[in-house]
Parts: sequence; C-alpha cells; structure tokens
Amino acid sequence: MESQPQPQPQPQPQPRRPRGFAATAAAAAASVSPTGAPSGSAGASTASSGKGKREREKEKERTKLRERHRRAITSRMLAGLRQYGNFPLPARADMNDVLAALAREAGWTVEPDGTTYRHSPPPQHQQHLGAFSVRSGESPLSATSLKNCSVKATLDCQQPVVRIDGSLSPASLDSVVIAERDTRSEKYPSTSPINSVECLEADQTGVINNFCQLADPDDVRQELSHMNSLNVDGVIVDCWWGIVECWNPQKYVWSGYRELFNYIREFKMKIQVVMAFHEYGRTDSADVLISLPNWILEIGKENQDIFFTDREGRRTTEFLSWGIDKERVLNGRTGVEVYFDFMRSFRTEFDDLFAEGLISAVEIGLGPSGELRYPSFSERMGWRYPGIGEFQCYDKYLQQHLRKAAKLRGHSFWARGPDNAGHYNSRPHETGFFCERGDYDSYYGRFFLHWYAQALMDHADTVLSLANLAFEETKIIVKIPAVYWWYKTSSHAAELTAGYNNPTNQDGYSPVFEVLKKHSVTVKFVCYGLQICSYENDEAFADPEGLSWQVLNSAWDRGLKVAGENTLSCYDREGCLRIIETAKPRNDPDRRHFSFFVYQQPSPLVQGVICLPDLDYFIKCMHAGDITGDLVP
Repeated sequence: MESQPQPQPQPQPQPRRPRGFAATAAAAAASVSPTGAPSGSAGASTASSGKGKREREKEKERTKLRERHRRAITSRMLAGLRQYGNFPLPARADMNDVLAALAREAGWTVEPDGTTYRHSPPPQHQQHLGAFSVRSGESPLSATSLKNCSVKATLDCQQPVVRIDGSLSPASLDSVVIAERDTRSEKYPSTSPINSVECLEADQTGVINNFCQLADPDDVRQELSHMNSLNVDGVIVDCWWGIVECWNPQKYVWSGYRELFNYIREFKMKIQVVMAFHEYGRTDSADVLISLPNWILEIGKENQDIFFTDREGRRTTEFLSWGIDKERVLNGRTGVEVYFDFMRSFRTEFDDLFAEGLISAVEIGLGPSGELRYPSFSERMGWRYPGIGEFQCYDKYLQQHLRKAAKLRGHSFWARGPDNAGHYNSRPHETGFFCERGDYDSYYGRFFLHWYAQALMDHADTVLSLANLAFEETKIIVKIPAVYWWYKTSSHAAELTAGYNNPTNQDGYSPVFEVLKKHSVTVKFVCYGLQICSYENDEAFADPEGLSWQVLNSAWDRGLKVAGENTLSCYDREGCLRIIETAKPRNDPDRRHFSFFVYQQPSPLVQGVICLPDLDYFIKCMHAGDITGDLVP
C-alpha cells in the first residue's frame, strides 16, 4: 500500500518588525510584567531600548538623504531655468514660483493670489504670410505700444496668399524693390528720385525649414509672382547661421537656399542676402524658432561666457559675446573666424550668382536682430518698452578687456560695470547713473561708456574687414538700430545700454560711421512715418524724428550711402508720405536721398492697413521724381 504524501506545512508569514513609535511602545511593553515588575534582566531592557533608538536615528538619516536629493534636483532645475531659459526666478523659489513663471512664459497671466487666465486666445499653429510680412522679433516696439496707433483697416485689402506652418523656420524671403536709374545723364529734379529703391521686405517664415529645405515650392512661386506684379525688383533673403551650420562646425548645408535662388532667378529679380548670425524668436513668447547652431549651444553649456551677460549673471543666447571675437573657444576657432568661414562658404557656393550679378548686395548681421548693438533690450529677460535696458558686459572675456582698459587708464578700480544703472525696465530718473547730472557724466562714467561703445566699434571693424575680404567688390550693408525712446533726456539712457555713447553733450554716431566709412558700407536705418503713435504726452520722451535727423545727417556728412526701412508702428497715408519725404527730402540743398528702401508688412495686430492700391502708389513714388499727391484707397 502506497503511503499518502504528507501535507507540507505552510510557511508562516514573518511578523513585521515595528518601527518608530511602535517599536518604542513594544519595547516598553516587553520590559514590564503583568504585575508591573520588570521582566528579564536589566541588560536585556537596556539593549532593546538602545536598538529602538538606533532605528529611529537611521530613519532620520534616510529622511535627510531623501530631502537632500530632492533639493539637489530642484536646485539644478531652477539653475537650468535661470541660465538657459532666462526665467527671473527668486533666490528661494518654490514650485509655485516655477509654475507661475512657466505659465507666464506660455502667455498666461498669473495674479499674486494665484488666479490664472489668458488675455487673448493662444497663437495658432498656422500663420498667414502676405507678400510683405515682418520679422516679428526685430522691432523694438512691444505689442502694447502698437495699441495707440491710429490705423484704419481697408475692406478691399487683399488677404495673404501663402499659408505657413508655424513650426517651420522664419523669414527667409524679404521683398525688395531695386530701381536701376542713371541720374548722371539727366537733370536732377527738385524732388530727387532714388537711384536704387528697394521697397519691400517680406517675412520668409516657413520658406526654409530647419533642415535647410524649401518647405513649399508652389507657394513660393505664387508669392514671387505676386511681388513681381507689384513692380518689385528684388528680394532680401536671410541666410541663417543656425540652419546652414546647425549640427557640426564647418559643415554647411545650402540646398534649400539654392532652390529658392533658382526660383527668384526665374522672375528676373535681384537678391540681397543677409548673413544672419543671430537668434530668431517671437517677441510675445519665449519660443525660439531659429537658435544659434546646436554645436555652439553645446559649447555654451560648458562655457556660458561665450554669451552676453547682464549684471545679475543672466545669459542671452541671441548673439555671441564680442569678447570672444579673438578667443579660440569655438572648437579651436575664434568668433570672427567662425563668421568669416560662413561668409566664405556662401561666396564659394553661390559664385555663379555673384558672377551673374543676381546677388547685388550682402547685409552683415553684427548683433541681435542683425543690428549693430548690444542685446540690451531682450524681452526674454523681461524687458518691455520703454525700459532703458541693461549693460551687457559681464561675461569673463569682456570683463578681461575692461580690466585691461582700466589698467591702461591708470585706474584699476574702474574695472567694473555701473552698480546704480537700474534694471531692464527702469526709467532714467529712477537710477543714479542715468538721471539728470548722474554718474554717466562723471570721470568714471565717461570712461566706461567710451570703452563700452569702443567694444561695439571694434567688433564691427573686425567683422567688416573679413566681410570685404570674403565678398570683394560686392556692396556691404550694415543695419543701425533706431533707439528713439529717452532721446529727449540728457543721458539718452537706452542708446547708452545699446552701445551708442550719445548723451546730449556729444555725438555718439559719428565715431561709428567713421568705422563704417573705412569699409565703404551702406547704412540701413529704420524710418518712422509718424511720431510714434501720437506721443505728444509721451512718458518715454521719445523722438524718432530727432534721432533720424541726427543719424541720417551724420552718415551723409561722412559720405556714406544711406538706405531706409519702415517701422511697424503706423500704416496710414500720412505715414507713407512722411516716409517718402524722409527718403527723398524735397528741400535738401545737397540733394541727398536714400539709395534703397526696404518695406515691411505690418504685424498681425495691424494686418490689412495697407492695401494694394496704396502700396502700388508708394512704390511708384519711390521710383519716380514726383512724390506729391495722395495715396488712393
């Protein structure tokens, strides 16, 4: 008879060892008998109590370690948001501060009590691109400053004809008029015509994508045909460093631009190209559509001083610091060598277009938005019009230059930036440096401002020398910013932070134009059709007309050719006529005039203000000698 298998005993679960207060209570209960007398020896009771105490200490240490680890992660996150995202987080920020900053960056309004809402609908993923759209990141005017403009929408204005995916790259297609005219063979009329009038600049948002491919050839062809019908003689094309040399140093991809240039050639229009070495992003959010090349940003993670830095140590990635122009910190190359290699690659790649004369001029980007200035008005840093901005000279390379200059002057203690210059949104009278009779006019202030402006001029001088070497006899263009706010104050604070030492007691533009004259460049300057949005009671003491008068006459007095570009403020008939009068001054005894003009379409806030008959008349006025008459609807 077979033996039956015996059932195996089930393993009993081990009782869970009590911890914390439970362990203390269990130890106390075990050490006392039912009659209240101590059970066991005194040594056993002491050992049990000591063991419980050690457990509690271990648990405390584990909790401390977890908390340290959590805080370390939070600290790194906050540091990254401050340094790479330029979030103005307080020193002891908590998660509420982070959430509020992220919400504001996404376009939400967050009240102090936590109430969160939107003022306007979120941006659409698809945008319209008319024949003349504008690079939204390149106007100093904020959205709020446009609200006071007197604009009138016209019902018969045509709708934009090209639909663009907002995820693609921005503007590469700027529409320009170039009217070839030989004025030497004709008498100069009382109202002088412009020799070469370039009248339209259209945004190329989405024309070239981030892989340097032409996004939609059919729409590009349609857009060029539309421009051609308006007697547009040429286009401006922004060649983005962040697209062409995106992934690896000295690996240039020009395929999309080659295809675009071939389309432009079919319409027999000329091309002005822009060497765009700056970052491109939207002004109303922190979304960067085109950054600097990725390999540059990787270097920047290890060496953040390659970027401009404000007094609080916040970096802006809009443009490389001029302090590294001659420092081999970019994989063995200096800043100016990187620019020169890019320009030389373009000149070699499109040699046939230069030989044909299709490429008529090259604009050299010398700073943020392609303008010759410091990035002192960065909206990503929190700047809003009409803030004075901040000095951008606190990276270690520019600080080394400042120490050297102070030592040569014999005052080593001057090797510092002003400590009373306010912040991005300060007003001049709120600071000790820019106020009436402030430190800007002291011995130290004059030294610092001269050095700050000289660094700007040295950068322009070096890069333009190499640009002339790369492009030989091709016309070179440099864009000068129009920093018109606080122009009626004695310090001209906004101009000072931008790098133009132009207080009321000296001319800050003449030294700049002397440098530009050495390289025979054409100066492109922004023109304002009207006083900026009726600033009779202007709290910003703005004077765009006064600034234009100073800049244009200073450039003309030095024999420089001057070009114009319209602003985005007002688009009515009177504004257009004022632009024409500025471009072709009726009563100028020296018969000076613009060599060309770039026309930009208004932003979406004032879309549809200029209709085609108005624009057609504007172009005819720029081409012809007669600028009298009215714009017709």
